Amino acid sequence: MKKPIKALLLLLTSSIFGIANAQVQMNFKFDTPYGKNTAVGKFAEINGAKIYYEEYGKGEPLLLIHGNGGSIESMGNQIDYFKSKYRVIVADSRGQGKSELKTDSLTYVQITKDTEELVNRLKLDSISIIGWSDGGIVGLQMGISGKSKIKKIVAMGANLRPDSTAIYSWATKDVQNLKKMIVSKIKEKDTSENWNLMKQLAGLLIYQPTIAAKDLSKIKAKVLIIAGDRDVIRNEHSVEIFENIPKAQLCIMPGETHFAPASSPEVFNALANKFLSEPFKRPDSDWTKWGK
Repeated sequence: MKKPIKALLLLLTSSIFGIANAQVQMNFKFDTPYGKNTAVGKFAEINGAKIYYEEYGKGEPLLLIHGNGGSIESMGNQIDYFKSKYRVIVADSRGQGKSELKTDSLTYVQITKDTEELVNRLKLDSISIIGWSDGGIVGLQMGISGKSKIKKIVAMGANLRPDSTAIYSWATKDVQNLKKMIVSKIKEKDTSENWNLMKQLAGLLIYQPTIAAKDLSKIKAKVLIIAGDRDVIRNEHSVEIFENIPKAQLCIMPGETHFAPASSPEVFNALANKFLSEPFKRPDSDWTKWGK
């Protein structure tokens, strides 16, 4: 039995809302209606589109950024955990959740600009970031641009480029096939889904991002690069990202997938919290460097 097209897209793009299988069970059941909370939800006109966001808790600002095709609710496990420790800000990225698309060529650069502008509108002097998949990419791009003052970034399942040196071939092949199916639906003038949006979301995965490894050296924030040992992202690519950031730590989660923030939130949140709450350290096993 073939997966529904929308479910397939969401699974491949890491938003994975409402999807579970025998290997990866994900939790999206919360007492608070994240993403639909009229008590706290707001819209901001940003770069020509209405961007929806919600805030929870008090303290230092912590920005959560969801994955491709996802929404605020996709980060519900992180909101639940961190809202007692931080002022949590989380938005629906452009064209996703309740936020408007207003473009025919969605890019990570555009989503990054939207997020930076939201930070500016909220007058956040400094922030920390937890980004999942596309959110991790946006977090890294924000670190590179330097337009927001960022203390720490947790980037889960992020990549610098969309080719087979970064992404496992099964994922790139499936997304290519999915794009063909979407184009076919558009030609048929099918109205069962928002195929224009799906085409743009798939296009993000096929053609983007295009981040040069050398540009990672511009990141001043402390960064935790994290991935499952059976992620969509190749382990060696996560290592490559880690090695090119001046102040970074690396965590390959044993027995975990790209979907760990939802399938193993206790483990993921504890790792992220440890990194965010403790002083940054990068000791070296080379004892000849000790004391220098």
